[in-house]
Amino acid sequence: MSTDFTNSIPRLRRLLPRFRKMHIGVLGDLMLDRYLWGTASRLSPEAAVPVVDFVSQSDCLGGASNVAANLASLGARVEIFGVVGGTKSAAKQGRQKLRDDEAGSALRACLRKAKIGGRGVLADAQRVTTVKTRVIALHRQIVRIDRERRDALAPETEEKLFRLLLPSLKQLDALVLSDYDKGLINDGFAERVLHACHQGNVPVFVRPKTSKLYAYRGARVIVCNTKDAGFYVTRELTDEKSVEEAGRALLPHFGCAAVVITRGVEGMSIFEEDSPRHLHIPATSFEVTYARVGQPGIARGATGRQVFDVTGAGDTVLSVLALAVAAGASLADAAFLANTAAGVVVGKLGTASVSPKELAAALGEIQPEMRS
Repeated sequence: MSTDFTNSIPRLRRLLPRFRKMHIGVLGDLMLDRYLWGTASRLSPEAAVPVVDFVSQSDCLGGASNVAANLASLGARVEIFGVVGGTKSAAKQGRQKLRDDEAGSALRACLRKAKIGGRGVLADAQRVTTVKTRVIALHRQIVRIDRERRDALAPETEEKLFRLLLPSLKQLDALVLSDYDKGLINDGFAERVLHACHQGNVPVFVRPKTSKLYAYRGARVIVCNTKDAGFYVTRELTDEKSVEEAGRALLPHFGCAAVVITRGVEGMSIFEEDSPRHLHIPATSFEVTYARVGQPGIARGATGRQVFDVTGAGDTVLSVLALAVAAGASLADAAFLANTAAGVVVGKLGTASVSPKELAAALGEIQPEMRS
């Protein structure tokens, strides 16, 4: 069932200033997205690959860190909780000091630049900071190199992280749990976190991983894409009927109040426990013409959508949805706003976020026929 969102657009634009009053926590797998920018005009004589002449390097927040960046970009006060890699320095007076590894230090610098609270970030000598290095030339990604470990956290590190999170819950309007299956969150840890949030009346918004079949029970909203939703219900989702059946099945599966299935060019579908009918939100129709990471520039009057990069679009949906609900929006309005924000972000090259100004402009750019 599609809904007419014509009346929602002015209401959502009035909601945007409220984002600055929200205090949101993010728990999950922290990552550094590193971009190596260059030019390419010839092929290597060694293999049929381009030779990239290095020009510059830039670092961005990725994974759960990108969720936090999206929230901060929209004006929210954000606290992040997670683990980076650590190295032990030379012993002084018989004691070694634990420091962040190189990528961890770069990630913290990005957090500070984005004005994201990082007191909940721990260094762990048994891990390395997850880094995804993308080589960009000819305005496209040439290759991606991942450096990571997926080992489970040591019990003492998990306990320390939980003890950092617990006292912060009383100040939070919502907690976003962003699981990238890098070992930070296991079923037991997820259960402890959700139980603590339930006791503190803090709504939890989760983007799960398929390796965890029964974690996250009691979340306010579960957000997953079509592929992951199909995995959970053990069948491919190929049409509206199969999506509806999957959404209905996932509500009791996760024991959550609502499930949002993101469907790419098909928009998204929303299922609520107390509603007999699901809601479908079509993809936005404006064209976005960004050429570099973080640059604004919605093409006014354009029709259709030009997609440069889907990196981080799911993070944008999760963050905007959580922030809008925390600020008082209905789930339907929040999902519509998140869908609009994702339409902006996919037009930016690389990991990106959206500002309130961009989001307000995007709402105004939505074609009338796409408002229903």
